[in-house]
Amino acid sequence: MTVALDLAPTSEAEVSEILADCHARRTPLRIAGGGTRIENPFLAETLSLSRLSGVVTYSPGEMTLIARPGTPLPEVRQMLAAEGQALAFEPPDLRGVLGGNGTPTLGGVVAANASGPRRLLTGACRDHLLGVRFVDGRGRVLKNGGRVMKNVTGLDLSKLLAGSHGTLAVLTEVVLKTLPLSPARTTLVFPGVTETTALRIFTAALSTPFEVSGAAHVGGTAYLRVEGLEGQLAYRRDRLLALLADWQPQVMEGAPWDAIRDVAHFAGGGPLWRILCKPTDAPSLCQGLRAMGGDCSLDWGGGLIWYRGPGNPRGLAPHATLVRRDGATGPAFPPLTGAVARLHDGLRRTFDPAGILNPGLMDA
Repeated sequence: MTVALDLAPTSEAEVSEILADCHARRTPLRIAGGGTRIENPFLAETLSLSRLSGVVTYSPGEMTLIARPGTPLPEVRQMLAAEGQALAFEPPDLRGVLGGNGTPTLGGVVAANASGPRRLLTGACRDHLLGVRFVDGRGRVLKNGGRVMKNVTGLDLSKLLAGSHGTLAVLTEVVLKTLPLSPARTTLVFPGVTETTALRIFTAALSTPFEVSGAAHVGGTAYLRVEGLEGQLAYRRDRLLALLADWQPQVMEGAPWDAIRDVAHFAGGGPLWRILCKPTDAPSLCQGLRAMGGDCSLDWGGGLIWYRGPGNPRGLAPHATLVRRDGATGPAFPPLTGAVARLHDGLRRTFDPAGILNPGLMDA
């Protein structure tokens, strides 16, 4: 019996029925939350998770949040802030970059492993993901992990699904660890510096025990953020000021970290690429990218380059993802080769043997 498709399911059971039917008929699906993470040109029926929304459980005392994938990220932030907590990995909001009308969702954050400047100190989204419930490409409902740390035996599938962009399974519930909000923060600013100088500053600061929680370079200015309790924050700030005195740092309160997180400086037109690299390679890569006619910014102490401009940067930087097309063509994700490609194909065949989940998005 063929299941009548409702492509905006409100329950896990409905997701399972839809995927089982699409698997049997080999009907491809475009998996979407708020549509605010990456431009997906794949043309197919869209399975929207926006109605599979809501917080299942939030325990501030246990610092644990359980929610469905369509739960809007702004609502989650507001709820956690009311309890003095936050998602420590600082997920970015790319609505300004992509110019869409959608709302970022918690499932989209996990599916993209979306992580902001604080990843430098606290780790990525997947490092705070305690467990998941999901439906695979056959329509099977599965779960992995739990509600506390270190309770997983065998393969931790939640870490595998984080960053898979809906190509392996459809998330129906996520369990995330929350952390207290830092009561105070300050930023050291270094105006008029190149990427090469910024990397020297980052290297010096990040080799200290002073827990720098943000290191970015935007528009010729380098930024270093420190967060924590007021008393110890002043000590760490002063030690960093003394250490980096040769670069004449300035102290800035209310620095634009939300804008840095959301790549607001590259909102608007032009193809936008997200490039992962070794921090020590960032200055030379930026020099080559600028020679292509575009502009760059750095995050994660140089481990993340945002490039806006013409051309395909994969000739210089293999790990480049096309986030905003604006006329650019070709696959969004870099092609895989060798053992990595074989492993990727094997996982796809295991989780989605009919190839119905976002085909072409990560394997083109």
